[in-house]
Amino acid sequence: MEPEIIETPAVELDSRIEQLQAALAKKGVDAALIVQKTDFYYFSGTAQQGWLFVPVEGKPLLMIFKEFERARLESRLEQVVSLLSPKKIPALLEQYGYRLPKRLGMELDVLPTALYFQYRQIFADTKIEDVSLEIRMIRAIKSEHELNIIRSAAALSDKVAARVPELLEAGKTEVALAGEVEAYARSLGHQGIVRMRLFGSELFYGHIMAGAAAAVPSYLASPTGGRGVSGLVSQGAGFTKISANEPVLVDYVFAYNGYISDHTRVFSLGTVADELLRAHEAMLEIQEAISSLAVPGLATGELYEQMVSLAEAKGLGENFMGAGERKIRFTGHGVGLELDEFPFIAKGQKLALEENMVIALEPKAIFPGQGVVGIENTHLVTPSGLVRLTNFPDEIQTLDY
Repeated sequence: MEPEIIETPAVELDSRIEQLQAALAKKGVDAALIVQKTDFYYFSGTAQQGWLFVPVEGKPLLMIFKEFERARLESRLEQVVSLLSPKKIPALLEQYGYRLPKRLGMELDVLPTALYFQYRQIFADTKIEDVSLEIRMIRAIKSEHELNIIRSAAALSDKVAARVPELLEAGKTEVALAGEVEAYARSLGHQGIVRMRLFGSELFYGHIMAGAAAAVPSYLASPTGGRGVSGLVSQGAGFTKISANEPVLVDYVFAYNGYISDHTRVFSLGTVADELLRAHEAMLEIQEAISSLAVPGLATGELYEQMVSLAEAKGLGENFMGAGERKIRFTGHGVGLELDEFPFIAKGQKLALEENMVIALEPKAIFPGQGVVGIENTHLVTPSGLVRLTNFPDEIQTLDY
């Protein structure tokens, strides 16, 4: 498959706008002003800098600060105009025949406070309300256009995993291996940036970590951490040298044309300890059991509890998804344009699975001082359960050295 830039068709944008307008009408909100980068791209088809005004009825207005000509070519929306300052938005809206909203929806889950106060001044007689939940729920259900791109990303994830055995060597540092794997991913069309929505969260391709270093916890909301290469980026690959007879975790995201496939495989030079082999097999069994249980209508929190119970029944409750009091309380997450989309397979979640959600399911076992084993595959929610989109073999790939 040759890399290519895939534009968002007009019919796709129209469907998304219509869904947003229906959500606004249900909430009693007059319009939405979209500014968050990923949401902006999702509803407009361009990631250039600007503002997208979506009235509860009628056509949206795409206002671009930089770069206007490029946005005009990239977006399939009908109304694309140049705008130099957000302060001029109300006047521009009136010029195009819109009534200023009494209730304006914005993405308050991510909008910086300083900008929030700025928009309150710009829309002085308007009540600004949060519509981030409505937007994230729309984005959680993937269209066939999106699924086709995610399927391509998943196939590329498999190609990256297949490359690892050619690059894995004893004595090579984690970060050196990571650089080689990432260079190969880039040659396949990886976009380089992995977008996350949660404040303060960031990821560069993913995590490659060997042996005990993989079990070192970090600030990231992830069962794995890693030492990293600096105090500021204290996660992921570090300067640990890869040794024989230890698990090497390759937990990588492939981001293709904006859309994400999340994928974890374990490799080793020689065999790993029996305890780790048994734990890895248990994670595969959990994945298999959950795949048939995860049907539309099931609450995601219930799915989480099922996975925890299965791990405990296998004697791995203390190691499942972390070690100690600060272990994470989720076992999977939605993926799409961002790595942390709805739904979250997490403790206490009430959100029900729906058909055409895409989930990265990641049962993992962490053994401090030894390493990490487990699996992660990207799945599509269907009426009969989860259908895998990533297909590289799940078993630990044992290599000669």
